[in-house]
Amino acid sequence: MVRLILGLAVLALATVHADEHDHKYEKGEEVVLWMNTVGPYHNRQETYSFFTLPYCKGPKKAISHHHESLGENLQGVALAFSGLEMNFRSNQPLTEYCSVDLTPKKYKAFAYAIKNHYWYQMYIDDLPMWALVGDFGAGHNDHEKPSDDMYLWTHKKFDIGYNGNRIVDVNVTTGKRTLIKPGITLHFTYEVTYRESKYEFAKRFEKYLDPHFFQHRIHWFSIFNSFMMVIFLVGLVTMILMRTLRRDFARYQKEDELDDMERDLGDEYGWKQVHGDVFRTPEHLTAFSALVGTGYQLAFVSLCVILFVIMGDLYTGRGSVLTTSIFVYAATSPVSGYFGGSLYARLGGKNWIKQMVLTASLLPAVVGVTVMSVNFIAMYYSASRAIPFMTVLVMICIWLFVVIPLTLVGTVLGRNFAGQPDVPCRINPVPRPIPEKKWYMETWLITLLGGVLPFGSIFIEMYFIFTSFWAYKIYYVYGFMLLVFLILTVVTICVTVVCTYFTLNAEDYRWHWTSFLCGASISLYVYAYSFYYYFLKTKMSGTFQTSFYFGYMFLFALALGIICGTFGYAGSSMFVFRIYKNLKID
Repeated sequence: MVRLILGLAVLALATVHADEHDHKYEKGEEVVLWMNTVGPYHNRQETYSFFTLPYCKGPKKAISHHHESLGENLQGVALAFSGLEMNFRSNQPLTEYCSVDLTPKKYKAFAYAIKNHYWYQMYIDDLPMWALVGDFGAGHNDHEKPSDDMYLWTHKKFDIGYNGNRIVDVNVTTGKRTLIKPGITLHFTYEVTYRESKYEFAKRFEKYLDPHFFQHRIHWFSIFNSFMMVIFLVGLVTMILMRTLRRDFARYQKEDELDDMERDLGDEYGWKQVHGDVFRTPEHLTAFSALVGTGYQLAFVSLCVILFVIMGDLYTGRGSVLTTSIFVYAATSPVSGYFGGSLYARLGGKNWIKQMVLTASLLPAVVGVTVMSVNFIAMYYSASRAIPFMTVLVMICIWLFVVIPLTLVGTVLGRNFAGQPDVPCRINPVPRPIPEKKWYMETWLITLLGGVLPFGSIFIEMYFIFTSFWAYKIYYVYGFMLLVFLILTVVTICVTVVCTYFTLNAEDYRWHWTSFLCGASISLYVYAYSFYYYFLKTKMSGTFQTSFYFGYMFLFALALGIICGTFGYAGSSMFVFRIYKNLKID
């Protein structure tokens, strides 16, 4: 197991800092052009291996290096050697490298790709380039009426900028717009020119970023607006609860001064009346503790990954963020075991092994079922997003030999160091009946409304995140994400504490699940927003892209809901413990 953990660490670090070589070239040294994937422009995740289209390869058959990573395999990266001869700082004149006899079958493949706006991605020294397969009619304008004439770009001109012995800039220009018809022969050509550039190697990825989009005034304004909402909300919650609780304590103290006869004739009400039941074990304790433990782990993983990206610019590498996330999730499995196991023990749970297994399996099971469902569709379409069997096997091994053992370690530590009950009130042997509540105090309504303000604090950021993942933007403002994450935490805790107070004041002691679901209800709004984004902000279409979108948005909303539910429960737990600790009980 230790070897596997070390192997995962090496894999993550290798993905972050290295590729097939060290990015340094001698004059005349081989430069590799990788062909990645091809697919429709409007469906970013519907990609296929480049040579599924009847393109031909260059004459060079062997290369000196090749690389792949776990993150690349999961994200559908399908690097294939182009076969083109390229050497560092050695210009290549216009050269024909292969030809294709256009049979009716090959013609239909190219025609379908052109009609559906297929484009493809290439890499030189880990720097991406994109080019269209072809066009129809008079140009690229989507509003033009399509014609029967299909044109294929058969020439590529590569312009490579270098600074010293490093490549710092790559560009590709397509040319030779060839009308395609069955029976003709397509001649593919390329040329390469090198030029000296003043780009610094450390800043060579900045050209792919879009500061005008991500650092727009609206983005700054949304952050400021959310921050002001946090200040207002914290102040409002503090003022209301302090005044209300002070009044409650004064009323309860006055009632304590009455004799038994006056107290019996009095009209007692409020959260004090449930002091003997408020720390009662909630229903479905095993599932509840597993969800809370998973939420703590996901929150810790999110914070660690955001900080790693800020410090290491992981967004510049293919699959780096995903690989790092998997490694951090596996390495932090003791977190879920510790918090879930200690909570289960404090609330009186006995079957701790069952709880540990559920904690280690809950999220991986949901993710596995969802991803494999989408994966079957990807396999049917022969898309590059279809996860290879060996990658699936690696993920299963990580779960079996890393996640489960580390969760077990965390559970044992949690039970032994934080599993002792420490409640300020004695629990009554017989549960107190819950009085009938007014309609606006019903649990389902409080739970549903609890997610409105947390969602309102992040929905602008949701647009930027969605656009980077589902469109063609590279998200790099992880400082913004960290700030929004902290704002979301504070807002969720404040809102949930208020909802918990209302629940207890209605003499309903079932606050555990209420506080968790109050925070978790943000997932409903996030998933509803994903429908709005899909239909009104994108041009996605097709069974594969639609299933991929809504499947992975379900996982995103679910994970965010578990995190916010855990925040809500954690804040409410401290609040409940504090007020009942300060309450004088006969």
